[in-house]
Amino acid sequence: MRLLLSLVAAIFVAATPALAQDQLGKPEVYAVWPGKAPGFGKPSGPEKVGNEGGQTGSWSNISEPRYEVYRPKHPNGAAALLLGGGGYFRIQIGSAKDVAEKLAAAGITPVILYYRLPGDGWNADAPFQDAQRTLRLLKAGAKRWNLDASRIGVVGMSAGGHLAGMMATQGGHDFYPAIDDADKLSAVPAFAGMIYPVVSMRPPIDTTQTRKKLSTLPDYRDFYSVEAQVGPETPPVFLAHAADDPIANVEHTLRMFAAMRAAGRPVEMHVFEKGGHSWGAGKPGTLVAQWPALFLNWLRAHALIPAGTPAGQ
Repeated sequence: MRLLLSLVAAIFVAATPALAQDQLGKPEVYAVWPGKAPGFGKPSGPEKVGNEGGQTGSWSNISEPRYEVYRPKHPNGAAALLLGGGGYFRIQIGSAKDVAEKLAAAGITPVILYYRLPGDGWNADAPFQDAQRTLRLLKAGAKRWNLDASRIGVVGMSAGGHLAGMMATQGGHDFYPAIDDADKLSAVPAFAGMIYPVVSMRPPIDTTQTRKKLSTLPDYRDFYSVEAQVGPETPPVFLAHAADDPIANVEHTLRMFAAMRAAGRPVEMHVFEKGGHSWGAGKPGTLVAQWPALFLNWLRAHALIPAGTPAGQ
C-alpha cells in the first residue's frame, strides 16, 4: 500500500467542496494498486469535476483509482467504505462527502473510493476490482488507522449501492488475480448500507445506466443482480429509498429486502414517501434526511458501533 505523492493529493483535496473539506479535515490519499490496475482500458482525457446542475460534485475520467481516509475526532474503531453513485459513468463524490461528515461525527472512519468507471473506457468489472481490493487493504492496514477489521463495512448510493451490494454478496468471488498478502484476506464487509440503490439487472426495472454499463459482462443479468446472490453468509444490510425515485425504481430495494428475508439474513428497510434520487445525506428537513440517524441506530443494534455513539447529526 502506498501513499500518493503529496502534490497529487493536494490537487485532489483542492477540488473538494470547501465545507466538506473543513468539516472532515484533510484526508490521507492512497493508491488502490501498487502498479498497473488489472483489466484494460483508460479514460480519453484528464479527470473531470462537475460544477453545474446534477453534475456538481461528481468526478469522471478516473485515471488512478484511489481512496481517501478521513480520521474522525473520536474514532470508535468502525469504518465505512463510501461508494458514490453515478451510473458507473461518474461518481457523486459530493454526496459521498456529505455522508462522510455524518459518519465521522459519529466516530466512524469514512473512506471514499474513487473507482474506475466503465463509462470512462475501463473494463466493465473495474469497479468491483477496485472496491474489493480497497476492502482488503483496509483490513490489512487496520492497525494503521486504529480500526477493528471485523467492523469495516460499505455504504453505497445508487450505482454505488449496487457496488456495495456486490461486495456484500460476492465479496468472496475474486474479481482479479491476487498480487500480495492483502489479497489473501476476505473482502466481505461487516455490513452494507444500500441507499437508493440499483440492485437488479432484470426486467422490468433494468432501465438504469448502471445496467447498460455492465451489459457487456458475461451472465450480467444473473451474476450482477444483487438480489440473486444473497446467501447464508451475506452480512447485515440496511436499505433506504424514496417511493418516488425516478431513476432507480423503489422495486430495486424491495427486491433486495425480499431476498434477504428469504435467506433469513438481517435486514432493515426504510421507504420514504418522497425524496426522488441522489439525495446523499438528505437535505435538512426532508423525509429522506432521517436515514443517517436511522442507519446509526441500526449499527448500534448490531453492536457495530458503541451504544453511546453520538447521532452524527
